[in-house]
Amino acid sequence: MSAPRSVDEYIGSAPELVQPMLNDLRDTIRSAAPQADERLSYGMPYYHLNGRLAYFQAHARHIGLYSFSTDDARAVGLEQYMTAKSTLRFPLDQSLPLAAIRKLIERRVKTTDAKAPRKP
Repeated sequence: MSAPRSVDEYIGSAPELVQPMLNDLRDTIRSAAPQADERLSYGMPYYHLNGRLAYFQAHARHIGLYSFSTDDARAVGLEQYMTAKSTLRFPLDQSLPLAAIRKLIERRVKTTDAKAPRKP
């Protein structure tokens, strides 16, 4: 199978049962950060806004959301999904906590906006 060339292709190539979850996650990220550029990086969906905003990837038993700190996750109530440095794992047999993910992305947008160079 060839590498996907777009996020639509990435989601379309995922197992059929996972596609609605990936679409919901994508929609949540895009609504929380509508000005972010949607790209592919490292073969997975990537969102860029004044730097790295978020990545996600489908796995056999979970969806990974990268790259967030434990403090980021704790601030929005997602600490139970934190499994490794910078990684949140959402099991495929559970609903995605979309409201908390939205808060997480909004928090990251504020952080990246604060670090962005100001135009004169």
